[in-house]
Amino acid sequence: MKLPRVYPIVDSAAWIGRLAPSGVRLVQLRIKARSDAWVEEEIRRARALCAAHAIQLIVNDYWRLALATGCDFVHLGQGDLDGADLAALRRAGVRLGVSTHDEAELERALSLSPEYVALGPIYPTTLKVMPWAPQGLPRIGAWKRRIGMLPLVAIGGITLARLPELFAAGADVAAVVSDISTAADPQIRVREWLEVAAAA
Repeated sequence: MKLPRVYPIVDSAAWIGRLAPSGVRLVQLRIKARSDAWVEEEIRRARALCAAHAIQLIVNDYWRLALATGCDFVHLGQGDLDGADLAALRRAGVRLGVSTHDEAELERALSLSPEYVALGPIYPTTLKVMPWAPQGLPRIGAWKRRIGMLPLVAIGGITLARLPELFAAGADVAAVVSDISTAADPQIRVREWLEVAAAA
């Protein structure tokens, strides 16, 4: 699967519905601090919206609910990997994206034959408290040399103005949160991201 060069990360199916007309083709649903029942219903809504608009859905963290709802792509952080039934995911044909922050985590991720490897935070971010310092552009190049043809997803503090330098450093994909969710018109903002990515 060839990944689009940009994908938004959102926390609700409503956001997917809002962004769908923009032409986005991949979106990650990342929900925190909700009950499993609430998340399962939200995943079902998100899956239906994505199917209707030809968007690939990635479910963050909730791998059991992804299996239960027939989703085919999950993203797991290093902590999430510890309790995940990776064999069950493979049997179901679910593709996997994995977060990495250092060499040991990268080695672990590569051993799992993921669909992509994510690296972050690239820049300082206010989205959440991070135990890792910003990775910076040189780390992107180092990671890309290590993983070769495997897609490298960059995340953390990424803005539209930084997108060209991100791709020039070696990132294949930019995952975006705040720059889209805080925009006055998120649909227009997504289109701007897609246009800059296409030209990069």
